[in-house]
Amino acid sequence: MGRWWSSARGAEHKHLHASSFCRGLQHVQEMTHFLFSPQLTPSSFLRIGQLSNVDLNEDIRELETELPRQHPNEIPHNEKLLSLKYESLDYDNSENQLFLEEERRINHTAFRTVEIKRWVICAMIGILTGLVACFIDIVVENLAGLKYRVVKGNIDKFTEKGGLSFSLLLWATLNASVVMVGSVIVAFIEPVAAGSGIPQIKCYLNGVKIPHVVRLKTLVIKVCGVILSVVGGLAVGKEGPMIHSGAVIAAGISQGRSTSLKRDFKIFEYFRRDTEKRDFVSAGAAAGVSAAFGAPVGGVLFSLEEGASFWNQFLTWRIFFASMISTFTLNSVLSVYHGNAWDLSSPGLINFGRFDNEKMGYTIQEIPIFIFMGVVGGILGALFNALNYWLTMFRIRYIHRPCLQVVEAMLVAAVTATVGFVMIYCSRDCQPIQGTHHGILWAAGPALTLHSLSTSGSYNPMTLGMFTLMYFFLACWTYGLTVSAGVFIPSLLIGAAWGRLFGISLSYLTKGSVSPWWEGVLGGIVRMTLSLTVIMMEATGNVTYGFPIMLVLMTAKIVGDYFVEGLYDMHIQLQSVPFLHWEAPVTSHSLTAREVMSAPVTCLRRIERVGTVVDILSDTSSNHNGFPVVESNPDATQVAGLRGLILRSQLIVLLKHKVFVERANLSLVQRRLKLKDFRDAYPRFPPIQSIHVSQDERECMIDLSEFMNPSPYTVPQEASLPRVFKLFRALGLRHLVVVDNRNEVVGMVTRKDLARYRLGKEGLEELSLAQT
Repeated sequence: MGRWWSSARGAEHKHLHASSFCRGLQHVQEMTHFLFSPQLTPSSFLRIGQLSNVDLNEDIRELETELPRQHPNEIPHNEKLLSLKYESLDYDNSENQLFLEEERRINHTAFRTVEIKRWVICAMIGILTGLVACFIDIVVENLAGLKYRVVKGNIDKFTEKGGLSFSLLLWATLNASVVMVGSVIVAFIEPVAAGSGIPQIKCYLNGVKIPHVVRLKTLVIKVCGVILSVVGGLAVGKEGPMIHSGAVIAAGISQGRSTSLKRDFKIFEYFRRDTEKRDFVSAGAAAGVSAAFGAPVGGVLFSLEEGASFWNQFLTWRIFFASMISTFTLNSVLSVYHGNAWDLSSPGLINFGRFDNEKMGYTIQEIPIFIFMGVVGGILGALFNALNYWLTMFRIRYIHRPCLQVVEAMLVAAVTATVGFVMIYCSRDCQPIQGTHHGILWAAGPALTLHSLSTSGSYNPMTLGMFTLMYFFLACWTYGLTVSAGVFIPSLLIGAAWGRLFGISLSYLTKGSVSPWWEGVLGGIVRMTLSLTVIMMEATGNVTYGFPIMLVLMTAKIVGDYFVEGLYDMHIQLQSVPFLHWEAPVTSHSLTAREVMSAPVTCLRRIERVGTVVDILSDTSSNHNGFPVVESNPDATQVAGLRGLILRSQLIVLLKHKVFVERANLSLVQRRLKLKDFRDAYPRFPPIQSIHVSQDERECMIDLSEFMNPSPYTVPQEASLPRVFKLFRALGLRHLVVVDNRNEVVGMVTRKDLARYRLGKEGLEELSLAQT
């Protein structure tokens, strides 16, 4: 997943030549110099019909057409960069005249209908997520069973004859071939489907537009990819990608159409905007967790703790409903598939077995042991993250070609099979004991191995120790490959093996027994406490251990945070995403809006010439998505105050529908548009290049009054950074206009202006902006 953002092999940073990268940095430095130069006067912040000089995606595409598509041997990458290629989502509704007229027409009955539709969509999300989980589980079970029988038959044959090296070759070749297919479809068809998808969904819910993240093609590649990764014997789990799958399903169903299939079912049109879509994606992520672990409450808490950046009370109930439906659907279908239709005993994809409360109690003397295990889990998690960090940096710099990514995935698959084979061969304790044998650690796959470790059975400490050590490094190497895979199960498995080893060692000393503890390592890696506690309690069906689990997880999180941040946050940061955390950096009160804003701002007049609008949207040196609308005085020497804000997407729809009148006939009423016209164009608004405007039309005038948002959020230029951050973050804004005491526009605050300030080891630091 370290390559999870290489999404657009359009992904500019794969094919961008180092010289253009340096040019981008130089450009940013010049911009910064301009912003803070002492000669800057308030009047110079505003340019009507002119463009700001911030380079974005179009400029990169232009560079790519000029230069041949070449793959440099090394892509320069620095974690102290913020990428300009990520856009924001519009989580703040544009309350223009069209929106207000529609809202006023909706009566109480219509509002009730909309609310019922929300519940129906949540039920559909739950059902479909459950069915996808069933499909993954059944296909993995059959393909892995087939592979296991082929390998086992081959080993049995060559054990009698001699020549086990052929069996090793078969196992490694089978694994590498299956993983190759899984890696090829991800690397060449949809790179955003790599990894677990949790960091992408976290960014989406935070308000960052990740290309292709919730598309149907991504879902298909994700599902096929995760099946092939698990069957290929990699140290991965199928549970993490379920969260991404649920989110894609939610985004698709809530829109009532498929833009990929070009089918519009003419339903749920009211929900075709980023705000509504975001809430359903939260429900989809929770339904994914619920299907994976059979933990509906854990799903809701996961979405709250790790996913959603925005939350309300009504959302909680709807998300819980989607989670319950998801786990019930999975349970019902798998029960029918296993031949016991009325026995709902398969609540999730992962089964830890059931724990007997009477046999598995704990005493107060064991609490220090739990804390110690949490400390070790935190240290192991921090080590895992640190190793994976350097590995990801190496991958970003050197393994950026799709063919190299596929070769690496095949290499890891072959090495994993070889290590497993050699460990089984060298182990002298492979005889069946109480229904389990030690070959299961390598041959049966992570989920079954975890079930074996968390239930009864005898294990040789030496075998277990070697397995823990090897699996730790294999899981670390595997996480970040260009395959669809999750880190949940491998980290739980490392924790379970180490917990079992610790329990066996302690039982030798105390002549008693200690229960296995697996959560510490996962807590140390991903840093979730509340949701993971509840997921474990629901998955094991054991409430008795709620307190020790919480204790282990909290200790692991505190220890892990001391050394390095969580895995998902680390990968978000490595890919230079402008992610906004809950609070502004604690030492940022000295900065004001005037210092952090972007300037000069491209503004439009309320009644503007069509040619001017087209030129502003077409200019490749700028890619602004919001334009303040101002009223010009008749003498045009001085600009009056702010009148509203209009978005690029709205302007494109207006030009597409030719909503303008000739200059001589301004008294004529221009063509009326409805809100439906904007919703039909959402979310893939056409590029400005695809809209033809004739020379005569360029001289026409366009009245923005009823389409602009007449009440955009503004801040005075003296406002402190934490205050600006709180307003921007809490309301999910995309643009925040900075005005002076005369209500004149002096600057604009966007996500990148705020995300570039963060707390480093040496205090507040400012990240550079770059095109990567």
